[in-house]
Amino acid sequence: MTTTPTPPLRYVYAVCRPFDGVLPEGSAGITGEPPRLLRHGDLVAVVDAVPAEEFDEGPLRARLEDLDWLAATARCHDAVLAALTAVTSPLPLRLATVCRDDSGVRRLLDEGHDRFVRALERLDGRVEWGVKVYAEPAAPAARPTPREAPAGAVGGRDYLRRRLRERNGREEGRRRAEDVSRALHGRLSAYAEAAALHPPQDPRLAGDTGGVNVLNAAYLVARERAEGFVALVGRASEEEGVRVELTGPWAAYSFAGIAEEDAA
Repeated sequence: MTTTPTPPLRYVYAVCRPFDGVLPEGSAGITGEPPRLLRHGDLVAVVDAVPAEEFDEGPLRARLEDLDWLAATARCHDAVLAALTAVTSPLPLRLATVCRDDSGVRRLLDEGHDRFVRALERLDGRVEWGVKVYAEPAAPAARPTPREAPAGAVGGRDYLRRRLRERNGREEGRRRAEDVSRALHGRLSAYAEAAALHPPQDPRLAGDTGGVNVLNAAYLVARERAEGFVALVGRASEEEGVRVELTGPWAAYSFAGIAEEDAA
């Protein structure tokens, strides 16, 4: 008995307006092949044909529990959005947005048409920049050698004093970094068209020497104003005891729901 193979599903990366030209050469999606542009009316869906064995509802639910698979899929998803951002201003869709076939993609575009159009109008000509501010870890105080230690010193008392100085130094450094981040966020928010605050990054992701993350924010910036935005961030990087990290430009992931926000 021959089993009929299940037709591939449609993975949808983003929605955008029709645009001239093609994606940069070498752009590849989840399957390793360039994604396809499916035009429907005044909108375009960026799609990939993916195997049902991985992306149908049941298998997908299990795959989303596999962190290695999830990370690899997210990297491919991001790569497609990065390629799109080079030629247009896409509206990113949620990771693992899957339709049954091309007709399902068209229904997706029909059902979300007005929301998609509003968001694309708001995002047109704009990109996202990410900014993180860290309180740099203070250098540990040098422990005195036996020759440097005063005669009769009590080891336990000296240790507690040293730890107290280190803790006070960390707290002072964090307060200074928070002051810098508040001032910076105010300047960047005034310069950008929209801003979004995210939870601070888990210290374990930054490593032992990564410092404490006190600001994790995203900003929606017009492409022609990017140079001025980068300069503002650069000036904050000169503050002592503070590390500022700038990433981008990205597709506007943090502002995908901006149409609903504007309507509200």
